[in-house]
Amino acid sequence: MDFPDFALDFFTGIENNTSTLTRLNYAYDLRIFFNWALTQTNLFRDKNELMDLEVKDLERFRTTHFERYMSYLTSYLDSDGNVVTNGERGKARKIASVRSFFKYYFRHEMISVDLASKIQMPKIHEKPIIRLEDNEVVKFLNMVNSGYGLEGHQKGFHKHTKVRDVAIMTLLLGTGIRVSECVGLNVNDVDFSLNAIKITRKGGNQVILYFSDEVKIALFDWIEQRSLNENLKNESALFVSLQNKRISTRAVEKLVKKYAEIVTPLKHITPHKLRSTYGTKLYHATQDIYVVADVLGHKDVNTTKKHYAAISDDIRRNASKAVSLYDN
Repeated sequence: MDFPDFALDFFTGIENNTSTLTRLNYAYDLRIFFNWALTQTNLFRDKNELMDLEVKDLERFRTTHFERYMSYLTSYLDSDGNVVTNGERGKARKIASVRSFFKYYFRHEMISVDLASKIQMPKIHEKPIIRLEDNEVVKFLNMVNSGYGLEGHQKGFHKHTKVRDVAIMTLLLGTGIRVSECVGLNVNDVDFSLNAIKITRKGGNQVILYFSDEVKIALFDWIEQRSLNENLKNESALFVSLQNKRISTRAVEKLVKKYAEIVTPLKHITPHKLRSTYGTKLYHATQDIYVVADVLGHKDVNTTKKHYAAISDDIRRNASKAVSLYDN
């Protein structure tokens, strides 16, 4: 409701190709952009608020405005007076949202020029891929199961959430699903006869993934415990909070951080790092990048190659022995 009427065309136009979360992130990013344009530039002196904008007003922007906006994103104050900073990736995402917005109206001939497309995207420097090593995976799951190292309130909560937490972490590490896919699971999405789950991918596509007996045991234990809770009779969510509601992605992120900080304090482990851990293990086991791409739900196999097919020292050693110069 913060946006002018014409913005509805954009969000409706991308609905079939994006998830609800993606569109919500677009909205957040675009609100930052237009609030900047209204308060930090002289472009819209004749407008009182964002709702007053018309689609033709998009043609007022010049390339220099977008460059100034990118500089603004480095550090600014939000509506609550908090300092917000963005690195390369944060800037790139917010600029990409703006480019998509302008591109839509240009493609539909509602504006005559798309200067946003000329924005030079910030260069993204590759970060080292962080994942759990095999021995760290064992320590991590043992820690989640035992609660060893937790103190105070955390230890008290662990008594009530241990079985659920083990199921979540085992599922993430054993299938490589995204945290959003994990929290979106319902009880009836699990089929123990097939060792399979039905998940909803980014964009809304539903796929069936298979899991190991290790994951099966963890899920079965949780569902069995969950069935004893009378307050969950009308709740479809597989994983729930202590308030008996569907657990949030933020809550799972906090859980991963809580356990990982004890096991690997020097690594910043997130649910996505658990996904990276699975992807790497699957690639090393199969040596098939296309299998990894399919299981992880990557549309572009180059994404998989970039993040999961890092050649380890072991592979290099094996490669050095693969070619013999004296064989006929």
